[in-house]
Amino acid sequence: MNPVKFAFNSTRKPFLISMCVMTTIFSTAAVAGDNVYSLVIKDHRFQPSELTVPAGKKIKLSVENQDPTAEEFESHDLNREKVIAGNSTATIFVGPLAPGRYRFFGEFNEKTAQGVIVAQ
Repeated sequence: MNPVKFAFNSTRKPFLISMCVMTTIFSTAAVAGDNVYSLVIKDHRFQPSELTVPAGKKIKLSVENQDPTAEEFESHDLNREKVIAGNSTATIFVGPLAPGRYRFFGEFNEKTAQGVIVAQ
């Protein structure tokens, strides 16, 4: 008997497909729910100005700009930059990060829009 034919016969296909779908759904939900961190831009300032995240894990930053004007999230330490339109939200993926402090700032309002991500 051909082992390839046996592995993918018609009685196993639905089971294998459903297992793949369930694995994808649950693994995506776990990553999305556990490592999402929020920053808010308001009055040209980041809130919180210091954000603590776990070291060694990829994280998702949800950055909500509550100001009516655009701001550019920029970080040389994280090698990221993204323009966030006024009154909108952007997603930025970061990491995994080694333990340490990673500075970020708003390029359009650098004097006030400053912050740091602390990975520990």
